[in-house]
Order: sequence, then C-alpha cells, then structure tokens
Amino acid sequence: MVLLPMLRTKIKQLLRAEAPCSQVLIKGWVKTRRDSKGFSFIELNDGSCLPNIQVIVDQTLDNYPQIAKITTGSALSIQGRLIESKGQEQKWEIQATAVDIIQLAPENYPLQKKRHSDEFLRTIAHLRPRTNKYGAAFRIRAALSWAVHHFFQERGFLYVHTPILTGSDCEGAGELFQVTTLDLASLCASSTQGVDYTKDFFGKMANLTVSGQLSAEMLALALGDVYTFGPTFRAENSNTSRHAAEFWMVEPEMAFCDLTDNMALAESFLKYLVEYALAHCAEDLALFSRFVDKQLPFTLEKIRSAEFIKISYQEAIEILIGSGMAFEFPVAFGNDLQSEHERYLTEQYFQKPVIIYNYPQNSKPFYMRLNDDGQTVAAMDMLVPGIGEIIGGSQREERLEILTARMDQAGLPREKYEWYLDSRRYGSVPHSGFGLGFERLIMLITGISNIRDVIPFPRTPKNIEF
Repeated sequence: MVLLPMLRTKIKQLLRAEAPCSQVLIKGWVKTRRDSKGFSFIELNDGSCLPNIQVIVDQTLDNYPQIAKITTGSALSIQGRLIESKGQEQKWEIQATAVDIIQLAPENYPLQKKRHSDEFLRTIAHLRPRTNKYGAAFRIRAALSWAVHHFFQERGFLYVHTPILTGSDCEGAGELFQVTTLDLASLCASSTQGVDYTKDFFGKMANLTVSGQLSAEMLALALGDVYTFGPTFRAENSNTSRHAAEFWMVEPEMAFCDLTDNMALAESFLKYLVEYALAHCAEDLALFSRFVDKQLPFTLEKIRSAEFIKISYQEAIEILIGSGMAFEFPVAFGNDLQSEHERYLTEQYFQKPVIIYNYPQNSKPFYMRLNDDGQTVAAMDMLVPGIGEIIGGSQREERLEILTARMDQAGLPREKYEWYLDSRRYGSVPHSGFGLGFERLIMLITGISNIRDVIPFPRTPKNIEF
C-alpha cells in the first residue's frame, strides 16, 4: 500500500479547530523563537491569518541543535499534535514531533521583532507583506476584491474585460503613459524629426488606459448591466498621499439608468463593501482600530448605517462659502472641490458621507450628460470622511448631436472616437456608470492614510522598484 504524503493545514484553520488532532502538518515563517529549559517555543505564521500559532519543540528531537539556531524569518515545515494551549493567548498550540528547516534566514533579515516605520517598509515592499500590518491590509484587499464580484454577480451584472492598451483618452486630460516598440535611442538621436507612428507596433500612438469606461459603455449598450475591475494608469506627476500612477478601478455601466439610479447603486455598493469587511475581516480590522485609527470602528459603522447626504454642487459651494473657514484653495462656482473642501463637508459639516451632483460642465469630461440648464452635467462624486472622493460617476450623454458638440468644445478629434459615436447612432439609450478607486476603498476600510501602503508594489513618480 502506498502512503500518501500528509496534507498541509493552514494555521487559520487550526486556530478555529473544535477538537485536538493527533497529527497535523504546518508550513510557514518564523516570527520569533525563544528557548526555555529543555524546550524551544516557535511562533509560526503562514499568512492565512493575523495570529501566529505557538509550536513547542522538545530538545529530544534528533535535530534539536539545528532547531536551536533557527532565526526570525526562517521557513519551516512542522509536524506535530494540535493540543490545548496552557497559555491565555490562544486556545491551541502544536507539540512538534518533527521540524524540518526549509530555509534558514540570515541574521540580517530586515524584519526583526520591533516596530518599523512605513517609510522604511516602502523600501522593502517585497518583504513588508510578512509584517502584521501589511499582511492584514492585503488580506482585506483580497477579501474585498471577492466582495466586489459578489455584489455585482448577485445583481445580474456581467463581468467584462476592457482593454489595457488603448488609442483613446477617456478623461481627455492627456495624462497618459505612452506604449511603443520604437527605438527610443534612435528617436532621441534624430529629435528634429517628428515621431513616425506608422512604424510603431499599432501604426498609431498607443497608451495605457486611464479608464475602462468607454469600452464598458459599448458592452452595457448590448448586454445591459456590466462591470469591469482592473488596473488603470495616470501619468500625473503627483506625490500626494492619495495618488498613484497605477491603481485599480471598479467600473459598472448600466443601460436604461439615470443619475438618480446611479447614485443609489453607488451608495448600496459602498455600504455592502463596508458591511462585508466588518463581517468577514474582523480580526484584521481590529489591528487597524488598535494601532492605526482608533476612530475606525465609528467611521465604518457610520457609513454602514447612515443615509448618505445628497446635495448639488451649487449647494456645496454655498455651504463652503458660508462656513467662514480659511481654505487654502478658493471656493467659487466653477472651481474644482479640493481635498480640504471634501473633508470639511464630510468630517465637520455633515459628519457622514456626501454625494455631490450636477457639476459645472467645464470641469467635467465630454461624455457626461448635459443638464437642461445648459451649464451643468449629470455628474456625481461620493465623498467619505478621511478620504474625500471615493466614487465618481455620471449619466452618460446619449444624444449624438450634444455629445459631438462637447467633443468639439474639448478639442477632441471625432475620427478617433467614431466607434464610440456609433453607440449613439444605433439604438442609443440613457445609461450611467461610475468608478470606485479600489485603493481609496482599502484606505477607508483600514484607516491607512497613504495610498502607497494599500497596494503591494506602489507606482509613483520616480518609483518603479520591485
């Protein structure tokens, strides 16, 4: 009879066990090891959960002299018995019967048992997921990624894939990363000549997408309700705590949907994600409530239970002007709302999430539906405490003649968007959508204040390591 190898059990599963087990196999990385008379105590973690499991190693094991040299960060395979713990920290521990050293980490392993600053950990982003804070953040990120799909699938949306490489500028702001196979050294050497894009891979200028929206619109106008969830890119030379060059966006698009329906879906979506995090990530969230933001439970509960405030852009401007606050950026109709304005509205004036709608047309992209006043568009931004804008969306302009006029006004060449205009020629209907910045969602859920710390390998100006 052939004996099958023992299967590894995740530490998360063992810590939730309801009874002892005579034989288990775990594998993971050493958080700490300490010696006692005749024993070694190893704290092991495999990334499946925040808590470690304690392993008791008796000196009678044949390789105990090697075990006594195990260092923080080493990788181990341990067989043993799951028994009730005599300590008060956890219910279960493992009495080791065999300890195999997969790899012994050197003494200069950067993550020793002490507190490390976020700034230092960004320099070793490839190792920081092994810390408690970042392990918890990325588990929450994984859980909420699944929750995004669950929300839309429950409501009959189709998950669609939109291009990463594109010839269009969705936002019309020009903050695009160009993609080319041309020899840049040769181009620099002959800089007096213009770039001949006919010799490039696509025969024209190509860019990384800033949004999947335009393509998602085409699919919504055939399939009804769709969503896309993927990476987007902005070549914006910004070093703020809220901006990154590469980030993920959740973008639903809905046919036969107006701005009111769009705002209602956005509110339901955010509340669902917060509820999901509270229900499924409690252990990891407790770490952030304790060490990162002690107001986090209050903030999340307010979002889950409160009815969001909905006001027009005009009303928001009037509130800000009447506040008497000395804002750094001036408040006037037609000006963009800055982070300080958004946070005043959500954290001081209303003390809850706010959805602002009907923005001046000059401050918004060409595809947003022009309102009957001829001055504003059916746009909406959702603002939350601590973050500011987390969702932006609009009812899309379904009228061909108004859409082309807006494009002309923005200086966009129609020939590049003929495929997009076709959707307004053939069976055009009212439709809407929005985009949720996934990193800003993780910032909201965890209380982490810098976008560089909620994505495993942040891409910011002058930073493309790892």
